[in-house]
Amino acid sequence: MLRTFFKTTALATSLVAASALAASAADYTLRATANSNENDEDYDGLVVFKNFVENASNGAIEVELFIGTQLCSNGAECLQGVADGTIDIYISTSGGASGIFPYVQVLDLPYLMADDRIAERVLSGDFTRKMREMALEDSGGAIRLMTIGNTGGWRNFANTKRRVTQPSDMDGLKIRTVVADLPQELVKALGASPTPIPWPELFTSFQTGVVDGSKNGITDIMGMKFPDAGLQYVTLDGHAYMGALWWMNNAKFQEMPEDLRRVVVDGFYALQQATFASPKRKSIRAYEDFVAGGGDLYVPTPEEKEAFKQAATPVYDWFQQNVARGDEIYGALTAAVAEAEAEINAERAADLN
Repeated sequence: MLRTFFKTTALATSLVAASALAASAADYTLRATANSNENDEDYDGLVVFKNFVENASNGAIEVELFIGTQLCSNGAECLQGVADGTIDIYISTSGGASGIFPYVQVLDLPYLMADDRIAERVLSGDFTRKMREMALEDSGGAIRLMTIGNTGGWRNFANTKRRVTQPSDMDGLKIRTVVADLPQELVKALGASPTPIPWPELFTSFQTGVVDGSKNGITDIMGMKFPDAGLQYVTLDGHAYMGALWWMNNAKFQEMPEDLRRVVVDGFYALQQATFASPKRKSIRAYEDFVAGGGDLYVPTPEEKEAFKQAATPVYDWFQQNVARGDEIYGALTAAVAEAEAEINAERAADLN
């Protein structure tokens, strides 16, 4: 019995020692946060990132996930945490980062990228590197843009009042926007009234008529149950790709040896691909549920979509003239789009032969 006891005790001791060794094996710990939930594309991306980085680094890097508002609650606060080093990785929308880097609103400029294939090519290339360079300059080398993925598909106009098929149908509608200037300029250009409303208050605002509509992706619309508040009309104009900006503390990135920096970079590539794919899958059920619930889903003709683009063109001039470094980033985006369109059109032509 004593021999059995000692064998059992020795086994337990060795297991505890092994656990302690494993717990301390990581040379680097990355604290990553997303102000969302586990049903969101951001979470999907972080799970892929964590799995890839921890495995590819052979445990030298540990990734801790904080989903929600445990570490910070808004873009300004979270990005300050990234700059200070209390947060290593954070994902923001363009609106969430625009207070510090106003030119990231270029992603909200309407009708510049035609489809997923164009957007994904643009965001995987030198345009993102250009924005990284600008953000590093403007943050004094503190905040590094790692990649740009997607968080919710495409923004479309939705409302409680009527089907929208052309810009004149927007007249008089009160459209919810974030506080940032650019989306408000877009809504005004289309003849509607921009009404900044905090996201948590939007459901009640639809119910009470404080606002008539919004500009969101279908997964957000269904996830927040907005049809229950009267949101019954969605026009698939696809005016903006919902870019997700993934930021990292630059000092934390640079302190790693090159082989581990390569792992992190590859991890963000895997994350980006996951967030490109996730909204496509989730939107299928979301659209089905919207229509099944009595929702009116309208796809504009190419001529109607061109009319929306023409009505929105004043926003391009406004952005270049009023946003710091706006002309610089606008030139980078439009050049990247033109290059992507040429490449993809050539690839399509080759595949059709």
